[in-house]
Amino acid sequence: MRCSLLHGGLIVAFCLYPTAAHAEEKTLQLKQTIPLPSVEGRIDHLDLDAANERLFVCALGNNTVEVLDLRKGQRIHSITGLGAPQGIAYLPEIDRLFIANDKGGICKIYDAKSYQAIGEINFKDDADNVRYDNSSKRIYVGFGGGGIGIINAAEGKTVRSIKLAAHPEAFELEKQGHRIFVNVPNARHVAVVDRETSEVIATWKTNSAFGNFPMASDEASHRLFVGCRMPSKLVVLNTESGDVVANIDISGDPDDVFYDRKRHRIYAICGAGKIDIIEQTDANNYKGLTKIDTAEGARTGLFVPERDTLFVAVPHRGSQQAEIRAYQIE
Repeated sequence: MRCSLLHGGLIVAFCLYPTAAHAEEKTLQLKQTIPLPSVEGRIDHLDLDAANERLFVCALGNNTVEVLDLRKGQRIHSITGLGAPQGIAYLPEIDRLFIANDKGGICKIYDAKSYQAIGEINFKDDADNVRYDNSSKRIYVGFGGGGIGIINAAEGKTVRSIKLAAHPEAFELEKQGHRIFVNVPNARHVAVVDRETSEVIATWKTNSAFGNFPMASDEASHRLFVGCRMPSKLVVLNTESGDVVANIDISGDPDDVFYDRKRHRIYAICGAGKIDIIEQTDANNYKGLTKIDTAEGARTGLFVPERDTLFVAVPHRGSQQAEIRAYQIE
């Protein structure tokens, strides 16, 4: 948001981002809760079929992917026979689902109309996070002791793999460049990959914060947001230099981080039962804005900026039943 104040014909103030006072007035409001009956164990990542109002949920501990109808507010299908599904990508142009499984390292491909399996790629161990590059029509899957597999989406076949120092967690594909930023927590660094050569071209440290699992980016400002668990911090890296420019205390056990470009905010979904909202004053300055209570173990979700919605996955813990919560961002 740009603003100016005129006094005697002179511009005396100019701001790029909303003020903290204004931002505090508008955060998150719970607008929908969708139960996941009989779903047990940890819930991992999600994806959306926007045109058909379907939300796909990796119920890792349940060995299923749950398909939710957002219009009806209910589950309409369970894809069974999976092995701890962790990552998922829905491709609307071919109406297919790519589901990465921990057990066996299998990435299964499904027809998203019939929910029938139509192919698979065997990465042998711990297929995890999935990303889709729409420009090249390729799927990227983190796997095993240190690799990212590249799949031709239309053919469902592996093109090649990228070798890393240890198992990759969250990663981000540059939209205006050719790099991939990869969290490699067991190597205690962020790997920078040239996706044209499939080679690691740099490794960046997160200083004294480790356990770097979730990640998001503000590509316009050349900033990378890395959620760390030991201790719980949001570390901000300059993607031009690799330098740490800020670190902010956040709640425990973060597993998903999202950047809201419209509001200049970061949402950290934390297993300690909080959504931490961090305000970006400018590219180098950040501060905690507020914390929204969720539930213990609720640490994954999906931010859909086109809908101003943040989905949060809540697992069954004690009297708290498994469910998906949809928060309206205001």
